[in-house]
Amino acid sequence: MVDVLIIAAHPDDAELGMGGAISRLKEEGKSVGVVDLTSGEPTPRGNEERRSEETRKASEVLGLDWRLCLQLPNRSLESTLDARRKLAGVIRQQRPEVLFTHFQEDAHPDHWVASTVSDASRFWSKLSKTDLPGKPHWPSRVIQFYSMHLRRNPRPSFILDVSPYFDRKVESLECYQSQFIEGKPTGTDSFIATVCHHARYWGSLIGVRYGEPFGCREELGLSSFRDIL
Repeated sequence: MVDVLIIAAHPDDAELGMGGAISRLKEEGKSVGVVDLTSGEPTPRGNEERRSEETRKASEVLGLDWRLCLQLPNRSLESTLDARRKLAGVIRQQRPEVLFTHFQEDAHPDHWVASTVSDASRFWSKLSKTDLPGKPHWPSRVIQFYSMHLRRNPRPSFILDVSPYFDRKVESLECYQSQFIEGKPTGTDSFIATVCHHARYWGSLIGVRYGEPFGCREELGLSSFRDIL
């Protein structure tokens, strides 16, 4: 079982969207798991075996406690009853306090479907009188991370300071050689350099070096003003 479960459309989405947050959560003593809905393949330079090994290395860098691929169809991901059932079973067995998934608005159909099926599976995970594995469970929040193909800025509910952990996020992204490095521009025009630019932008909005934005469709509460930047 894990405290936090991240639901990602593809391997590397969790690292892109919240690699810094994962490291912060681990530093704070939380157990963190990732369920990748698809293998992410086919891609131009990847294959199933290589992508699996890249994912294993990235998971080690971030210190993930658990990771699973549901092997749903990449590029054709749909919020079907079968997908809902599989993911709800994972939620009931892992029993996380909080779910993280993609922002609901995106140009990549797999991303917004991942968000939709996460909400539906959260609801299903609390059902009684069902043949789903495990016992009914209701994660208290669904929080959305940013990994958009849409060329616009979201209106985040909050921005997390990930400055002390950003190098580890970059290291985890570098594990995905087939996706982010091979055949890509280098130097200041590289994909990872762009990720750094975006993180500096989000950090600048809250007065820190690097930030990651998050959204929540439900209201968030504070028990103290200490953590407001």
